[in-house]
Amino acid sequence: MESAGTGSLGVLLRLLHQQFAGAVDEALAEAGFDDLRSSHASVFTFVPPEGMPVSELTRLARLRKQSMTQTVEELERLGYVERKPSATDRRVRLVFLTPRGAKIRPLAMAAGGRIEAQWAELVGVKDLDMLKRALAMLLAQLQPPSDGKTATSVAAVTAPRRGDRKRNR
Repeated sequence: MESAGTGSLGVLLRLLHQQFAGAVDEALAEAGFDDLRSSHASVFTFVPPEGMPVSELTRLARLRKQSMTQTVEELERLGYVERKPSATDRRVRLVFLTPRGAKIRPLAMAAGGRIEAQWAELVGVKDLDMLKRALAMLLAQLQPPSDGKTATSVAAVTAPRRGDRKRNR
């Protein structure tokens, strides 16, 4: 078997993402949201309180418009999102989280925090922080700047949470 340092970065990232997403999905199912799939995260991650057009969700999630439209339609049928005309341009329909949908992000974030804590126990806080910093630096170089409307900026995604500094090893 290859050592962890010699594996393909793409494969390692994909496998870790699968582990992470599976654990978040499990936590959401335990909280009563067993009708969600990992692919739905592309909506919950980016929809701000003021709503957002599907075209902007598509751009931020880097998905095809058809895929995003299908995901939004499915979430709408399940009661997690609703689409309403924009107040400034009636031709544009914005995607909003419903009260049910608004419960998902905090649950997923809490589950993500627990997963990170478990991973820190496995590899050490210092190494996990170093990995996160390196990935954030790489993403900052590769990703266009955020428009400030969503939590898509690297700073927002990677900002330390309360208590992160206390767990150093």
